[in-house]
Amino acid sequence: MGIGSFIKKQFIDVLQWNEETEGVLSWRYPMQDFEIQNGGVLIVRESQIAVFVNEGQIADVFGPGTHKLTTQTLPLLTNLKNWDKLFASPFKSDVYFFSTRVQTGRKWGTPQPITIRDKDFDMIRVRAFGMYSYRVTDPRKFFTELSGTRETYTRDNVEDQLRGILLASMANSLGASQIAFLDMAANQALMAQEVKGGLADAFARYGIGLDEFNVASVSLPEELQAALDERISAGMKGGMSADKMAGFTKFQVAQSIPLAAQNEGGLAGMGAGLGAGLTVGQAMGQAMGQALTPGAAPAAPAQAAPASAPAAPAEESIEDRLGKLKGLLDKGLISPADYDASKAELLKKLIG
Repeated sequence: MGIGSFIKKQFIDVLQWNEETEGVLSWRYPMQDFEIQNGGVLIVRESQIAVFVNEGQIADVFGPGTHKLTTQTLPLLTNLKNWDKLFASPFKSDVYFFSTRVQTGRKWGTPQPITIRDKDFDMIRVRAFGMYSYRVTDPRKFFTELSGTRETYTRDNVEDQLRGILLASMANSLGASQIAFLDMAANQALMAQEVKGGLADAFARYGIGLDEFNVASVSLPEELQAALDERISAGMKGGMSADKMAGFTKFQVAQSIPLAAQNEGGLAGMGAGLGAGLTVGQAMGQAMGQALTPGAAPAAPAQAAPASAPAAPAEESIEDRLGKLKGLLDKGLISPADYDASKAELLKKLIG
Protein backbone atom coordinates (compact mmCIF):
# COMPACT_ATOMS: atom_id res chain seq x y z
CA MET A 1 0.00 0.00 0.00
CA GLY A 2 1.42 3.40 -1.03
CA ILE A 3 1.87 6.20 1.42
CA GLY A 4 -0.89 8.18 -0.35
CA SER A 5 -3.42 5.39 0.21
CA PHE A 6 -2.32 5.08 3.80
CA ILE A 7 -2.79 8.78 4.42
CA LYS A 8 -6.30 8.69 2.91
CA LYS A 9 -7.40 6.01 5.33
CA GLN A 10 -9.65 7.18 8.15
CA PHE A 11 -8.90 6.14 11.69
CA ILE A 12 -11.13 5.93 14.77
CA ASP A 13 -9.56 7.23 17.96
CA VAL A 14 -12.63 7.05 20.23
CA LEU A 15 -15.47 4.53 20.16
CA GLN A 16 -18.61 5.30 22.20
CA TRP A 17 -22.42 5.10 22.08
CA ASN A 18 -24.63 7.96 23.27
CA GLU A 19 -27.91 5.98 23.08
CA GLU A 20 -29.73 8.77 21.30
CA THR A 21 -32.63 6.54 20.19
CA GLU A 22 -35.03 5.17 22.82
CA GLY A 23 -35.69 1.44 22.87
CA VAL A 24 -32.47 0.28 21.13
CA LEU A 25 -30.90 -2.75 22.84
CA SER A 26 -28.02 -3.40 20.44
CA TRP A 27 -26.13 -0.98 18.15
CA ARG A 28 -23.25 -1.66 15.76
CA TYR A 29 -20.62 1.06 15.57
CA PRO A 30 -20.53 2.32 11.93
CA MET A 31 -17.13 1.21 10.67
CA GLN A 32 -17.48 1.39 6.84
CA ASP A 33 -13.93 2.14 5.59
CA PHE A 34 -12.75 3.23 9.01
CA GLU A 35 -10.14 1.37 11.01
CA ILE A 36 -9.57 1.46 14.75
CA GLN A 37 -6.38 3.24 15.71
CA ASN A 38 -4.00 1.16 17.79
CA GLY A 39 -4.05 2.72 21.24
CA GLY A 40 -7.48 4.21 20.60
CA VAL A 41 -9.98 4.69 23.40
CA LEU A 42 -13.18 2.74 24.02
CA ILE A 43 -15.70 4.47 26.30
CA VAL A 44 -18.40 2.23 27.78
CA ARG A 45 -20.94 4.06 29.89
CA GLU A 46 -22.82 2.73 32.88
CA SER A 47 -25.66 0.44 31.73
CA GLN A 48 -23.65 -0.54 28.60
CA ILE A 49 -21.48 -3.42 27.44
CA ALA A 50 -19.23 -3.35 24.35
CA VAL A 51 -18.36 -6.47 22.33
CA PHE A 52 -15.66 -6.86 19.67
CA VAL A 53 -16.60 -9.30 16.91
CA ASN A 54 -14.04 -10.60 14.40
CA GLU A 55 -15.46 -12.24 11.27
CA GLY A 56 -18.66 -13.15 13.05
CA GLN A 57 -16.91 -14.55 16.12
CA ILE A 58 -17.16 -12.81 19.50
CA ALA A 59 -13.75 -11.84 20.81
CA ASP A 60 -13.45 -9.39 23.70
CA VAL A 61 -16.16 -8.00 25.97
CA PHE A 62 -15.82 -4.71 27.88
CA GLY A 63 -17.89 -3.41 30.77
CA PRO A 64 -18.38 0.21 31.92
CA GLY A 65 -15.23 2.34 31.92
CA THR A 66 -12.58 3.85 29.63
CA HIS A 67 -10.37 1.28 27.89
CA LYS A 68 -7.19 1.84 25.85
CA LEU A 69 -7.15 -0.61 22.94
CA THR A 70 -3.85 -2.48 22.78
CA THR A 71 -2.76 -6.10 22.53
CA GLN A 72 -2.88 -6.23 26.31
CA THR A 73 -6.52 -5.10 26.49
CA LEU A 74 -7.61 -7.16 23.45
CA PRO A 75 -6.13 -10.59 24.26
CA LEU A 76 -8.71 -12.74 22.45
CA LEU A 77 -8.84 -10.50 19.39
CA THR A 78 -5.04 -10.45 19.32
CA ASN A 79 -5.00 -14.25 19.35
CA LEU A 80 -7.61 -14.48 16.57
CA LYS A 81 -5.69 -11.99 14.41
CA ASN A 82 -2.32 -13.61 15.20
CA TRP A 83 -0.87 -10.19 15.91
CA ASP A 84 2.60 -9.78 17.23
CA LYS A 85 2.69 -8.28 20.70
CA LEU A 86 4.32 -5.17 19.29
CA PHE A 87 1.78 -4.46 16.52
CA ALA A 88 1.35 -0.77 15.83
CA SER A 89 -0.92 -0.66 12.78
CA PRO A 90 -4.68 0.11 12.84
CA PHE A 91 -7.08 -2.83 12.80
CA LYS A 92 -10.62 -3.54 11.61
CA SER A 93 -13.22 -5.21 13.84
CA ASP A 94 -16.97 -4.89 14.34
CA VAL A 95 -17.88 -3.30 17.65
CA TYR A 96 -21.36 -3.74 19.14
CA PHE A 97 -22.77 -1.84 22.09
CA PHE A 98 -25.51 -3.38 24.23
CA SER A 99 -27.81 -1.50 26.58
CA THR A 100 -28.21 -3.21 29.96
CA ARG A 101 -30.74 -0.72 31.32
CA VAL A 102 -33.98 -2.17 32.72
CA GLN A 103 -36.77 -1.93 30.15
CA THR A 104 -39.69 -1.02 32.39
CA GLY A 105 -43.44 -0.84 31.94
CA ARG A 106 -43.68 -3.47 29.20
CA LYS A 107 -47.27 -4.67 28.86
CA TRP A 108 -48.42 -8.21 28.19
CA GLY A 109 -51.84 -9.76 27.65
CA THR A 110 -53.58 -12.81 26.22
CA PRO A 111 -54.87 -11.95 22.71
CA GLN A 112 -57.16 -14.98 22.86
CA PRO A 113 -58.93 -16.34 25.98
CA ILE A 114 -57.26 -19.35 27.62
CA THR A 115 -59.55 -22.32 28.32
CA ILE A 116 -59.08 -23.84 31.78
CA ARG A 117 -60.95 -26.18 34.13
CA ASP A 118 -62.62 -24.50 37.08
CA LYS A 119 -64.04 -26.16 40.19
CA ASP A 120 -66.98 -23.74 40.31
CA PHE A 121 -67.86 -23.38 36.63
CA ASP A 122 -66.39 -26.62 35.22
CA MET A 123 -64.84 -25.15 32.04
CA ILE A 124 -64.25 -21.46 31.42
CA ARG A 125 -62.17 -19.16 29.20
CA VAL A 126 -60.17 -16.41 30.87
CA ARG A 127 -58.04 -13.45 29.83
CA ALA A 128 -55.05 -12.15 31.75
CA PHE A 129 -53.13 -8.87 31.61
CA GLY A 130 -50.15 -7.36 33.37
CA MET A 131 -46.71 -5.75 33.06
CA TYR A 132 -43.10 -6.91 33.15
CA SER A 133 -39.56 -5.52 32.92
CA TYR A 134 -36.28 -7.03 31.74
CA ARG A 135 -32.69 -6.24 30.78
CA VAL A 136 -29.85 -7.68 28.66
CA THR A 137 -27.61 -9.60 31.08
CA ASP A 138 -25.49 -11.78 28.78
CA PRO A 139 -24.49 -10.01 25.53
CA ARG A 140 -22.83 -13.14 24.15
CA LYS A 141 -26.07 -15.12 24.25
CA PHE A 142 -28.11 -12.11 23.17
CA PHE A 143 -25.85 -11.61 20.13
CA THR A 144 -25.75 -15.26 19.06
CA GLU A 145 -29.41 -16.08 19.76
CA LEU A 146 -31.23 -12.86 18.84
CA SER A 147 -29.57 -9.67 17.62
CA GLY A 148 -26.80 -11.07 15.42
CA THR A 149 -25.04 -8.72 13.01
CA ARG A 150 -27.93 -6.28 12.57
CA GLU A 151 -27.10 -2.61 12.72
CA THR A 152 -29.70 -2.04 15.44
CA TYR A 153 -31.88 -4.38 17.44
CA THR A 154 -34.76 -2.86 19.40
CA ARG A 155 -36.96 -3.95 22.25
CA ASP A 156 -39.86 -4.24 19.78
CA ASN A 157 -37.83 -6.89 17.96
CA VAL A 158 -37.05 -8.87 21.09
CA GLU A 159 -40.53 -8.56 22.60
CA ASP A 160 -42.06 -10.39 19.65
CA GLN A 161 -40.03 -13.38 20.82
CA LEU A 162 -40.60 -12.80 24.54
CA ARG A 163 -44.37 -12.44 24.11
CA GLY A 164 -44.71 -15.98 22.76
CA ILE A 165 -42.68 -17.39 25.66
CA LEU A 166 -44.68 -15.37 28.18
CA LEU A 167 -48.10 -16.43 26.89
CA ALA A 168 -47.11 -20.10 26.76
CA SER A 169 -45.92 -19.95 30.38
CA MET A 170 -49.08 -18.10 31.44
CA ALA A 171 -51.33 -20.69 29.79
CA ASN A 172 -49.50 -23.54 31.53
CA SER A 173 -49.65 -21.80 34.91
CA LEU A 174 -53.35 -20.97 34.65
CA GLY A 175 -54.19 -24.48 33.54
CA ALA A 176 -52.25 -26.11 36.38
CA SER A 177 -53.02 -23.61 39.16
CA GLN A 178 -56.21 -25.37 40.42
CA ILE A 179 -57.30 -21.96 41.72
CA ALA A 180 -61.00 -21.20 41.18
CA PHE A 181 -61.67 -18.19 39.00
CA LEU A 182 -63.49 -16.41 41.83
CA ASP A 183 -60.33 -16.76 43.97
CA MET A 184 -57.85 -15.64 41.30
CA ALA A 185 -58.16 -11.95 42.13
CA ALA A 186 -56.94 -12.64 45.67
CA ASN A 187 -54.10 -14.84 44.41
CA GLN A 188 -52.71 -12.71 41.58
CA ALA A 189 -49.46 -11.99 43.44
CA LEU A 190 -48.89 -15.71 44.11
CA MET A 191 -49.75 -16.55 40.51
CA ALA A 192 -47.26 -13.95 39.27
CA GLN A 193 -44.50 -15.44 41.43
CA GLU A 194 -45.13 -18.92 40.03
CA VAL A 195 -45.10 -17.68 36.44
CA LYS A 196 -42.00 -15.53 37.03
CA GLY A 197 -39.87 -18.55 37.96
CA GLY A 198 -40.53 -20.35 34.67
CA LEU A 199 -40.20 -17.16 32.64
CA ALA A 200 -36.82 -16.28 34.16
CA ASP A 201 -35.37 -19.59 32.99
CA ALA A 202 -36.83 -19.17 29.50
CA PHE A 203 -35.56 -15.59 29.17
CA ALA A 204 -32.06 -16.55 30.37
CA ARG A 205 -31.66 -18.76 27.32
CA TYR A 206 -31.50 -15.57 25.23
CA GLY A 207 -29.22 -13.64 27.57
CA ILE A 208 -32.13 -11.68 29.08
CA GLY A 209 -32.83 -11.25 32.77
CA LEU A 210 -36.46 -10.94 33.91
CA ASP A 211 -36.56 -8.07 36.40
CA GLU A 212 -40.24 -7.86 37.42
CA PHE A 213 -43.46 -9.60 36.43
CA ASN A 214 -47.01 -8.99 37.67
CA VAL A 215 -50.56 -10.04 36.88
CA ALA A 216 -52.80 -6.96 36.90
CA SER A 217 -56.11 -8.66 36.14
CA VAL A 218 -57.73 -11.96 35.23
CA SER A 219 -61.11 -11.60 33.53
CA LEU A 220 -63.73 -13.46 31.51
CA PRO A 221 -64.77 -12.72 27.92
CA GLU A 222 -67.77 -10.36 27.75
CA GLU A 223 -70.41 -13.04 27.12
CA LEU A 224 -69.20 -15.18 30.04
CA GLN A 225 -68.91 -12.15 32.31
CA ALA A 226 -72.54 -11.26 31.54
CA ALA A 227 -73.64 -14.79 32.48
CA LEU A 228 -71.61 -14.64 35.71
CA ASP A 229 -73.10 -11.26 36.61
CA GLU A 230 -76.60 -12.69 36.18
CA ARG A 231 -75.77 -15.67 38.37
CA ILE A 232 -74.31 -13.43 41.07
CA SER A 233 -77.39 -11.21 40.96
CA ALA A 234 -79.65 -14.24 41.27
CA GLY A 235 -77.61 -15.48 44.22
CA MET A 236 -78.09 -12.13 45.95
CA LYS A 237 -81.85 -12.63 45.56
CA GLY A 238 -81.87 -16.05 47.19
CA GLY A 239 -80.03 -18.68 45.15
CA MET A 240 -81.43 -21.61 43.15
CA SER A 241 -82.49 -24.21 45.77
CA ALA A 242 -86.16 -25.31 45.96
CA ASP A 243 -86.85 -23.37 49.15
CA LYS A 244 -85.35 -20.24 47.58
CA MET A 245 -86.97 -20.51 44.16
CA ALA A 246 -89.30 -17.65 45.05
CA GLY A 247 -86.29 -15.36 45.39
CA PHE A 248 -85.08 -16.17 41.90
CA THR A 249 -88.61 -15.73 40.52
CA LYS A 250 -88.71 -12.27 42.06
CA PHE A 251 -85.38 -11.50 40.45
CA GLN A 252 -86.60 -12.58 37.00
CA VAL A 253 -89.80 -10.54 37.32
CA ALA A 254 -87.86 -7.48 38.44
CA GLN A 255 -85.48 -7.91 35.49
CA SER A 256 -88.38 -8.11 33.03
CA ILE A 257 -90.00 -4.84 34.16
CA PRO A 258 -87.50 -2.40 32.59
CA LEU A 259 -87.64 -4.31 29.29
CA ALA A 260 -91.43 -4.38 29.21
CA ALA A 261 -91.60 -0.68 30.07
CA GLN A 262 -90.10 0.12 26.67
CA ASN A 263 -93.38 -0.87 24.93
CA GLU A 264 -95.88 1.84 24.05
CA GLY A 265 -99.33 1.71 25.70
CA GLY A 266 -102.07 3.61 27.46
CA LEU A 267 -104.90 3.34 29.97
CA ALA A 268 -107.68 2.70 27.40
CA GLY A 269 -109.53 -0.57 27.98
CA MET A 270 -108.00 -1.04 31.41
CA GLY A 271 -111.14 -2.75 32.74
CA ALA A 272 -111.14 -5.62 30.27
CA GLY A 273 -107.35 -5.93 30.36
CA LEU A 274 -107.32 -6.03 34.15
CA GLY A 275 -109.79 -8.95 34.18
CA ALA A 276 -107.64 -10.91 31.72
CA GLY A 277 -104.46 -10.05 33.65
CA LEU A 278 -105.96 -11.24 36.94
CA THR A 279 -107.00 -14.57 35.42
CA VAL A 280 -103.58 -15.25 33.92
CA GLY A 281 -101.78 -14.19 37.09
CA GLN A 282 -103.94 -16.42 39.28
CA ALA A 283 -103.40 -19.41 37.00
CA MET A 284 -99.61 -18.92 37.00
CA GLY A 285 -99.58 -18.53 40.79
CA GLN A 286 -101.55 -21.74 41.30
CA ALA A 287 -99.33 -23.70 38.90
CA MET A 288 -96.16 -22.52 40.65
CA GLY A 289 -97.57 -23.35 44.06
CA GLN A 290 -98.38 -26.90 42.95
CA ALA A 291 -94.92 -27.37 41.43
CA LEU A 292 -93.27 -26.48 44.75
CA THR A 293 -95.67 -28.60 46.93
CA PRO A 294 -95.05 -32.39 46.71
CA GLY A 295 -98.23 -34.48 46.28
CA ALA A 296 -100.47 -31.54 45.59
CA ALA A 297 -103.49 -32.31 43.41
CA PRO A 298 -103.91 -30.47 40.13
CA ALA A 299 -106.00 -27.36 40.52
CA ALA A 300 -109.25 -26.96 38.63
CA PRO A 301 -109.09 -24.72 35.58
CA ALA A 302 -109.73 -21.13 36.51
CA GLN A 303 -113.00 -19.67 35.31
CA ALA A 304 -112.77 -16.70 33.04
CA ALA A 305 -113.51 -13.53 34.94
CA PRO A 306 -116.12 -11.15 33.55
CA ALA A 307 -115.03 -7.81 32.23
CA SER A 308 -116.42 -6.14 35.32
CA ALA A 309 -114.44 -8.35 37.74
CA PRO A 310 -113.55 -6.63 41.00
CA ALA A 311 -110.03 -5.49 41.75
CA ALA A 312 -107.44 -7.93 43.11
CA PRO A 313 -108.03 -9.03 46.72
CA ALA A 314 -105.94 -7.40 49.42
CA GLU A 315 -104.14 -10.65 50.29
CA GLU A 316 -102.76 -10.98 46.76
CA SER A 317 -98.91 -11.39 46.71
CA ILE A 318 -96.58 -8.78 45.30
CA GLU A 319 -95.24 -11.30 42.79
CA ASP A 320 -98.75 -11.85 41.41
CA ARG A 321 -99.31 -8.12 41.16
CA LEU A 322 -96.04 -7.70 39.26
CA GLY A 323 -97.09 -10.44 36.88
CA LYS A 324 -100.44 -8.81 36.28
CA LEU A 325 -98.88 -5.43 35.69
CA LYS A 326 -96.54 -6.99 33.16
CA GLY A 327 -99.49 -8.55 31.36
CA LEU A 328 -101.21 -5.17 31.18
CA LEU A 329 -98.14 -3.50 29.75
CA ASP A 330 -97.60 -6.29 27.22
CA LYS A 331 -101.18 -5.73 26.01
CA GLY A 332 -100.59 -2.01 25.74
CA LEU A 333 -103.23 -1.20 28.37
CA ILE A 334 -101.06 1.00 30.58
CA SER A 335 -98.40 3.58 29.78
CA PRO A 336 -94.72 3.26 30.64
CA ALA A 337 -95.05 6.13 33.11
CA ASP A 338 -97.85 4.37 34.98
CA TYR A 339 -95.90 1.15 34.86
CA ASP A 340 -92.70 2.72 36.20
CA ALA A 341 -94.55 4.24 39.12
CA SER A 342 -96.23 0.93 40.02
CA LYS A 343 -92.99 -0.95 39.54
CA ALA A 344 -91.07 1.29 41.93
CA GLU A 345 -93.70 0.96 44.63
CA LEU A 346 -93.98 -2.84 44.36
CA LEU A 347 -90.21 -3.41 44.24
CA LYS A 348 -89.76 -1.27 47.30
CA LYS A 349 -92.20 -3.52 49.15
CA LEU A 350 -90.57 -6.65 47.72
CA ILE A 351 -86.93 -5.99 48.59
CA GLY A 352 -87.48 -3.63 51.51
